[in-house]
Amino acid sequence: MSRIRPDELDERLGTDDEPFLLDIRPEGDFEAGAIDGSRNVPVYDELRGGDDDALRRRLDEVPDGREVVTVCKMGIVAKRATRVLDEAGYEASTLAGGMSGWNGYERGSVGYKIRSLWWRLRG
Repeated sequence: MSRIRPDELDERLGTDDEPFLLDIRPEGDFEAGAIDGSRNVPVYDELRGGDDDALRRRLDEVPDGREVVTVCKMGIVAKRATRVLDEAGYEASTLAGGMSGWNGYERGSVGYKIRSLWWRLRG
């Protein structure tokens, strides 16, 4: 399963290679803060509970022919969304660390820098 680090995603935002950002978090979390340009399809709770069909029923909201990056709180449930998208024929990746990782990247936090080093070492 593919993943993308926040710094890698940031480099692609606003370019011809910009992926579709699918934020699966609950609507309130999305409204409290999201990556610019992302689309909210709030299926986090259902996916977390094992209901993969919740996302499958909403695939019409995800464009074909464009890479999709799934976003959740920490990147864990987004992995499940990425798997569902992979199975449906999409090119999909999970944002490593989710919004927590993204926020840490934007702040330049020490915690993010340590996680980023770990992700790079893991390949």
